[in-house]
Amino acid sequence: MTPTTLRHALGWPALAWLCAALALPAQAQALTEPQNVVQLSASAQQEAVQDWLTVTLQARHQAPDAGTVQNQLKASVERALAHARPRAARAGLALSTGAFQVQPRYGRDGQVVGWQGTAELLLQGRDVAQVAALAGDTPGMSVAQMYFSLSREASQRLEAEVRQQAIARFKATAQQVAQEFGFAGYTLREVSVSDGGVASPVRPRLFMAAEAKADMASAPVPAEPGRATVQVSVAGSVQLR
Repeated sequence: MTPTTLRHALGWPALAWLCAALALPAQAQALTEPQNVVQLSASAQQEAVQDWLTVTLQARHQAPDAGTVQNQLKASVERALAHARPRAARAGLALSTGAFQVQPRYGRDGQVVGWQGTAELLLQGRDVAQVAALAGDTPGMSVAQMYFSLSREASQRLEAEVRQQAIARFKATAQQVAQEFGFAGYTLREVSVSDGGVASPVRPRLFMAAEAKADMASAPVPAEPGRATVQVSVAGSVQLR
């Protein structure tokens, strides 16, 4: 059957579809898997001294009724804020209220025998000495928890440095692999950068008994910063050329 006869028999749409179908095997043969592609990965990490101290101050009260406990906690927080706010402002420290909760106390028979509650203040800053001193002499509050971490600025700066190191190692590895296989260089096909975040030691916790509050008056809380590790990984594929 001649092309003209086939065209009249099938019509233009069917003929176009048939031609496309016949061309598919040839196109599939032309598409080949990429050659000389290598998967690589590299990482870098760096340690830094933690420069941000967070102290949780806590007031605890109990009474026969919930309203009394709430008023006692409110008075404790207001008194502590009045004392700490001006000193924190002068020292450039961050001061904020934390958790505030009131809950029942139960006896052996499961009945409510009274109410108890806690209120928290958060004291944060880079000046360890100032944070420790203010945490030690804030009236009506005891230290419930304290830990060091990296400040946002330090963390971002360190992540940028480590990311540059990881990328440089990836590029150096790609160039070395290319040369070892007898190629002059490489082109980047795809890459992913994963910030592993900041790995810190277990946060030290310090809990104070209620009877120890008097001993804390005007006594700075001992605090020593630890170290944090930032890690960044780079993975991808390169085309050797």
